[in-house]
Amino acid sequence: MSPCLRPRPFHKRGRCASLLDHGICARVLWIWLLLPWLLGAQTARPKYVPPPPEQPIPFSHRQHAAAGLECSKCHTMPDPGDFAELPATSVCMSCHSQIKPDSPHIQKLAGFHDERKPVPWKRVYRIPDYVFFNHRQHVTAARAGCETCHGPVAERDVLRKEKDTSMAACMDCHRSNGASLACNYCHDQR
Repeated sequence: MSPCLRPRPFHKRGRCASLLDHGICARVLWIWLLLPWLLGAQTARPKYVPPPPEQPIPFSHRQHAAAGLECSKCHTMPDPGDFAELPATSVCMSCHSQIKPDSPHIQKLAGFHDERKPVPWKRVYRIPDYVFFNHRQHVTAARAGCETCHGPVAERDVLRKEKDTSMAACMDCHRSNGASLACNYCHDQR
């Protein structure tokens, strides 16, 4: 057999052996092993967005906003303004006694109204009881729109929590708007 056609053993000087001598294969191997980790460290993971709670009656904020309803028409803030209330069935029925009264969903709403029961809406946003938050103060004095804390509600057919209402998010907002960062500004003294 000709020396050129004879198979060469791997350990003899050849292409792979010379590459190993120069450490190129080792470098390629390290890059191949580390590249997924490096890319993972640089790529932001998508933030978990909780699914919308299942509501007793389907409700589209987008449809109602398109009809010209302002947030404050349904979500009143009685004194002292700590809460923006969920609407009473009488607020809904002031329009829906005439608009789509044959809809099964409106008939369900009318049933709650006739029984003088509130619609058992599931809350989408909630802050802890030990946090002092006044909706009226944020909407009037701070001129924060509802979308500041609740996201683009007027564009949504179904609501889910899409804005962060954690302490860090509130502090970022206070910091960027020059509001107090003192602990007792938002938290009860213990």
